[in-house]
Amino acid sequence: MKFRFAAGAPARVVFATALATTFSIGLAFAQAPAPAPQPAAAAATPATVAIPDAPKPAQSSAWLVMDYATGQVLAGENADTRVEPASITKVMTAYVIAAETAAGKVNPDDQVMMSERAWREGGAGTDGSFSGFPVNTTAPLRDMEKGMAVQSGNDAAIALAEHVAGTQEAFADLMNSYAAKIGMKNSHFVNAHGLSSPEHYSTAHDLALLGQAFVRDYPETYAFNSVKEFTVNGITQPNRNLLLWRDPSVDGIKTGHHSGAGYCLMSSAKRGDQRLIAVVMGSSSERQRADDSLALLNWGFRFFETHRLYEPGKAVAQLKVWKGKADQVQLGVAQPLLVSVPRGRYAELKPSMEVPKSLVAPITAGQAIGTVKVNLDGKVIAQAPLVAVSAVEEAGFFKRLWDAFWMWWESE
Repeated sequence: MKFRFAAGAPARVVFATALATTFSIGLAFAQAPAPAPQPAAAAATPATVAIPDAPKPAQSSAWLVMDYATGQVLAGENADTRVEPASITKVMTAYVIAAETAAGKVNPDDQVMMSERAWREGGAGTDGSFSGFPVNTTAPLRDMEKGMAVQSGNDAAIALAEHVAGTQEAFADLMNSYAAKIGMKNSHFVNAHGLSSPEHYSTAHDLALLGQAFVRDYPETYAFNSVKEFTVNGITQPNRNLLLWRDPSVDGIKTGHHSGAGYCLMSSAKRGDQRLIAVVMGSSSERQRADDSLALLNWGFRFFETHRLYEPGKAVAQLKVWKGKADQVQLGVAQPLLVSVPRGRYAELKPSMEVPKSLVAPITAGQAIGTVKVNLDGKVIAQAPLVAVSAVEEAGFFKRLWDAFWMWWESE
């Protein structure tokens, strides 16, 4: 780039103008969008083919399929409508117990009492699913957890709730507290087992978020949901999740059923590095909920892929810094930035950044500076805060004074 100045212009004006322009150009480059991420493989991308609509369940009050890594809902219907979660409630119960165990408040070797209340309200003499632990006897907490996860034992759920919180009612308060932390904004629990109650509800989306949190936070406890059968007191019962026998990539999560909820299934499968979660509520039968869930999982794996765009601690851009010991700060993300995209369209992603026009030291490591957004077809499909990768300390007096002059100059 060439600059033209009037004849006889003072040398200081020429120098100052050129220097200010250089700063301006440097700042513009620093704030330019990051280059679009490139596909991992260099192979030619086939022509884009329109993705067919997701296979809608034959009968359902609400459903969705969600990418585990990003939390993106790939398809769904009535996903935020209140539904009765039935025994999928026990995933929330299991999450709370795992969290309380991790906090050291209970122990997997604790002896859990099958109280008379737990036995009468959820045992073999009731119409619901039961684990089979005898009344007024104890069993290790981990066995009770398996009885709840595999056999969907209502009695085990109540006994566990009483052991952790004293009463099932107190345990429900814990459930709601943890649900809020997970981000389940449209859920409320009043019991540990999921039997029908007017104030006991959730949504397909909230349940998917719960499944995501369970896999992420407590994988060892989550693994109980992949056990195909469990024996208690000489009685062997199978896991009611039929997908565990149909597809080896499925490793959970939980079934549910009662007259008000219909047949429900929250399922999850992992193929390669990709995991999906499907939720089908209000289906007509055990077989139908399994058929519909597997169709949704297959559709999601076939037509979508998950990518890690940026890793924490690695610079994705840099910005000019005024009044600092360093003249630039590197920007990155605090958490991995992942995105789910239709297969074959990774190279079409368009990252962009929103950052301040001027940045003044001091800057602390991890300080939020702006936002990186990822666009596809003109829509934002993922975004994350941009943070300072490292600190920039404030400069000495003369450097700050000099930068203050140039900040004033550029503002004119």
